[in-house]
Amino acid sequence: MKKLFLLAAILVTTAGAFAQTADLRRKIEVTGIAEQEVTPDIINVSIALKEYMNGKTKVTITQLEQQLEKAVAEAGIPKEDFTINSLSSWNYATEKKKNPDFLASKQYGIKFRDLNKFNQLISKIDPKGIQSTNIDSYDYSKINELKNKLKLQALLSARDKATFLVNGLGDKLGSALSITESDNSNFPQPRTVMYMAKANMAADSAVPESDIDVRKIKLSFQINAVFEIK
Repeated sequence: MKKLFLLAAILVTTAGAFAQTADLRRKIEVTGIAEQEVTPDIINVSIALKEYMNGKTKVTITQLEQQLEKAVAEAGIPKEDFTINSLSSWNYATEKKKNPDFLASKQYGIKFRDLNKFNQLISKIDPKGIQSTNIDSYDYSKINELKNKLKLQALLSARDKATFLVNGLGDKLGSALSITESDNSNFPQPRTVMYMAKANMAADSAVPESDIDVRKIKLSFQINAVFEIK
């Protein structure tokens, strides 16, 4: 008998605790979306230079690098926006001694904030020494401020939607109970700048115009919000 009373007491206590913890508030869950397209004002480009034989004379990576460094300086690109990404041989000096015909290559990263400077820079480098040119990534200088603006717009859109629906039922919207953010932004994909194929076909002619272009960045944010209904 005592066991039955004890079990009943446990059940009553458990039921009471469940009633205290259960969220019986009326709620509404809605989604708000905010989007905007922007033109990138920062484009990260990689340029690979490679030694080549001009008759019996080797045009060295040092000579090509000096041309590039001078072109970068004349284009007004800050030193911090110009980096060396990779060297084709981990031990260039040793390889050069073992094999005099070894042709080294180097890859450089340049951050362009003005695309007009790209052609200006490329035109000052020996086209025979340019192995490849790629767009590595796109960026926007005020992207953080824009992201915050869109997140707030998406949240306010969710709130306005919830207010409209709740008012239609004759109720009032209460406080937000939960907010979940989703970033569905779309950045242009890295790609090869195709002008190099033309340059190699006619290396002795003037450097042709590249087909480098600016593809828009689409920023998109979704806010899932749960509000209390009063």
